Amino acid sequence: MRTLQVELGDRSYPIYIGSGLLQKIGELSLQHGIKAQSPHLIVTDESVAPHYLKKVETLMAEAGYVTVSHVVPSGETSKSLTVFEQVMTTAIEGKLDRNSAVFALGGGVVGDLAGFVAASYMRGVTFVQLPTTILAHDSSVGGKVAVNHPLAKNMIGAFHQPVMVLYDVDTLSTLPAREVSAGFSEMVKHGLILDEEFAYWCRDNAADLLSLDKEKLAYGLERGCAIKADVVSQDEREGGLRAILNLGHTIGHAIEAVGGYGRFLHGEAISIGMVGSAMLAESLGRGSQILQETKKMLSALNLPIELPADLSVDEIMDAMQHDKKFTEGRMVFIVPDRIGKVSIVKDVSVESVRSIVEQLKKER
Repeated sequence: MRTLQVELGDRSYPIYIGSGLLQKIGELSLQHGIKAQSPHLIVTDESVAPHYLKKVETLMAEAGYVTVSHVVPSGETSKSLTVFEQVMTTAIEGKLDRNSAVFALGGGVVGDLAGFVAASYMRGVTFVQLPTTILAHDSSVGGKVAVNHPLAKNMIGAFHQPVMVLYDVDTLSTLPAREVSAGFSEMVKHGLILDEEFAYWCRDNAADLLSLDKEKLAYGLERGCAIKADVVSQDEREGGLRAILNLGHTIGHAIEAVGGYGRFLHGEAISIGMVGSAMLAESLGRGSQILQETKKMLSALNLPIELPADLSVDEIMDAMQHDKKFTEGRMVFIVPDRIGKVSIVKDVSVESVRSIVEQLKKER
């Protein structure tokens, strides 16, 4: 078991990464002060539930815990106020109290949704992340929890840190190939923003990562989590530095919205968005190698690097203008200076962004 720490004073918490860790869920819950006297809620989705829900319920029961469970539909559409209300109903009917915990068993959608439930129920109860996807090595760390509005992604949410992240890499073996590739988008992102050597390591070890080689995968997840944990420890609520974690997300979130939160996986949209950020870097005179190298890294992991021809540029631009990073006709973009280093650029014109989106459609 590898252990990392997110340093946030009295709200610091560990990230446990390893094989067979779900077996320790009861033991670790007790260690982290989760009381067996209160009922607890497990939130998962229809893809994960058949594989792991019964196991977690049984292990919790063996440790003396009473749990209720809520299974949501798979996919980004479950990050909605409608589904949020349904999960809250399960929590209320299950008689959760102030000492209860919400366990998120799944990927980024489940983590964001369950975390927002935990942040809102009785104005905040304990939250535990049990990620089961590669993508969730990013979303499970840092305490950003939210649901989507039809006009904009993650517009309704909170900061609510978990008490622990328990990352059992064995759960990744049941992921479809498309989800595997999409998951590596955020891993590459961590290298692109802060660790050039790691970014190239992801490219050079792409075949092993895609085949879920346990040793390579464990290292990649640990390094990705470590980079994010370091950034979050310095800037929990995105007052400055943490914004660099949004590389590719301004365009990516708009692509997700225009695709109805179902056509594109989050990692796929962010991959296209990171190519757009590299194009912006090139237009600002930061060198063509950034774009070429970024595309090579993402392509090696079977990630998309262009926009489908049928997507509307106007709709993408409209979606971006509902983004939290849009103010007074200017946009905030995370722009690469080189591989492994980025800058926060706060005055990118809408016209420049439109040009990038149009270029993304011509990449084929």
